[in-house]
Amino acid sequence: MQNRKVHVLVATPEGVLGQGGIDRIMAALRKELERQERVDVDARFLPSRGSGPVALSFFYMSGFCLRMATARLAGRADVIHINVSDFGSTYRKVVIAKCARLLGIPYVLHLHGAQYPTFWSDAPSFKNRCIRQMFENASRVVVLGRVWRDFITSRAPKAAPNIVIVPNAAEIPTLPHIGGGDKVHILFLGRIGDRKGVPQLFEALHRMKSLEGWRATLAGDGEVEAARTKSAGLGLSERVALPGWAGPDLVASLIASADILVLPSFAENLPVSVIEGMAAGLAVVTTPVGAVEDIVTNEQSGLLVQPGDVDALATALTRLVEDKPLRERLGKAAMAVHRERLELSSFAGKICDIWMAASKR
Repeated sequence: MQNRKVHVLVATPEGVLGQGGIDRIMAALRKELERQERVDVDARFLPSRGSGPVALSFFYMSGFCLRMATARLAGRADVIHINVSDFGSTYRKVVIAKCARLLGIPYVLHLHGAQYPTFWSDAPSFKNRCIRQMFENASRVVVLGRVWRDFITSRAPKAAPNIVIVPNAAEIPTLPHIGGGDKVHILFLGRIGDRKGVPQLFEALHRMKSLEGWRATLAGDGEVEAARTKSAGLGLSERVALPGWAGPDLVASLIASADILVLPSFAENLPVSVIEGMAAGLAVVTTPVGAVEDIVTNEQSGLLVQPGDVDALATALTRLVEDKPLRERLGKAAMAVHRERLELSSFAGKICDIWMAASKR
């Protein structure tokens, strides 16, 4: 039994080539498993939503269930790893979890949704009952921080013994960190829109117009054209770049050339971009939402500002632009946190341990 290979099917939205945070984490996990050449785990990463219109997601979900049944018959499905977010993701994953139970395959739920407390209330309803059953029937529930452990416990008490905290992770950057040179480079990575606090970030940067020696890049998909119009209207076009969606190579290059990573979100689970910034030793400015406070301590490994507080955001960014020793101190501390707790090899090992435990239930 100890030498038996555990076969895992991983449900991730668009597959490992997807652009979203869940897909990026799963792509990094697959890459790390290949690097480690593990012989005790066979993990296949399959799309459960697809990259096209949401109307087509039913076919991807059905296709995943069919492949799960086929793998079960072939003896190649010991554990199902279900990445779940809010809204449509949950509806699809309730079906996948139910199919796994019907097939007698234990499953692991991996919660990523930033807005789950709003989506999953404690009111009595068919939807909420189905979600509770999905969590309580899981062999393991992976959450990204303490706040999410407590939330799941409050909504699905029977799941409490099976909850495991495994924060997101990022690999150590391969590009050398060069920073912004003569101008401090402020970097935002994420979907351009209200939830990530982009309007407030623009207002903060506008208040810093008279401050010399900085430039900014806001990279991501979403409301890019509206952001470019906003930037022009505020007179920031010469100092703020908006390249749109950034693939892995561009993200790596931007991080290597940045000095500050900013993410003023209103809601997060545990943002990958913050972890990537910490991995490179950037000074981080973010908000204490989701599990962020599990990895960023204010004034020690980053600066925390309240969501929507433009004054505090502008003040934090101004401090870091003007104070190089502060940037370096916070960046060094952030890198130390990454190396100790958020490195990819450790993350992969913990996930594999969870699969092993789930397969024996």
